[in-house]
Amino acid sequence: QSWEWGEFRKVWGNEVVRTPFGQIIFSKIPHTKFTIGTFIKGPKPDNKQLDELKKIGKEKNAIFIKLEPNFVTNIHENPQVPKHKSQTNSKPQITKLLKENGCVPGKTLFTPTTFWIDLTPSEDELLKSFSSKTRYNIRVAKRNGVEVVEDNSDKAFEKYIELTRETVERQGFYAHTEKYHRLMWKYLHTDMVTSKKFPIAHLLSAVYHNEIITTWIVFIWHDTLYYPYGASTERYKNVMANNLMMWEAIRYGKALGLSTFDLWGREEGKGFTRFKEGYNPKVVEFLGTWDLVTSNLYPLYRKVENLRWLLLKTKSRFVKPTF
Repeated sequence: QSWEWGEFRKVWGNEVVRTPFGQIIFSKIPHTKFTIGTFIKGPKPDNKQLDELKKIGKEKNAIFIKLEPNFVTNIHENPQVPKHKSQTNSKPQITKLLKENGCVPGKTLFTPTTFWIDLTPSEDELLKSFSSKTRYNIRVAKRNGVEVVEDNSDKAFEKYIELTRETVERQGFYAHTEKYHRLMWKYLHTDMVTSKKFPIAHLLSAVYHNEIITTWIVFIWHDTLYYPYGASTERYKNVMANNLMMWEAIRYGKALGLSTFDLWGREEGKGFTRFKEGYNPKVVEFLGTWDLVTSNLYPLYRKVENLRWLLLKTKSRFVKPTF
């Protein structure tokens, strides 16, 4: 929801509509007059907001507007043994409101849960809260001479691009293109530095024997540090650079006086989820993904969308995605 993100998406080819509730990104469906809207990380929905969104959706020929409000419904203190600790009793009422306004559960854009690390305890307290295996791996990385630094240079960013390409090809997942990452970095880092603003995007690098082997792009927005993008080489994986990277990112956020580290996503059974769980984060649940339907073409769109993803998954078994 930052202004800079909206400017970046404009140049990427989207239409950005800014409202009192936040900015909506519209994407054109090729070879048609129709669009898809996304309203991500907006505030808690209410009647006034939904009425305005429906009006804008009709004006923009949107089939629907995808909503993923930045509204927490539950926080679980233990990532592996969740205790459902409700943060609000309004979820049923909001769900009812959404349905009454033509919203239906939609395909998730970002995961409906994430991990949060509270950055306010001392470093010693945080370390003690980690799993013993995580603490051990951090020590291994240090013994191996791995160092983590903030390096926003062109050289470091080119290494980030190189490692992202390697990671995409190795793991076979669909990611934003190189052009997308370069444009994102321009608007969320380079241009902000040029205009003497504190940038949103920062590049952390883990260096081993003078070689960058892991790179993360982190975002700083208000009092929160976010970890949206990361890449690493398969070589030297035994030096445990990723474990030290996470710890140093935590220390980085603390040094900046931030209160929360959002590890950006969580999926049951995934390796990256188990990795993050070692740092004893809280599991945070949001309101989820809802599609505000503004056209009777919506059912057809969902069928085509499901078919497209099926084809992409099938294709990825034979042809690795490219960056």
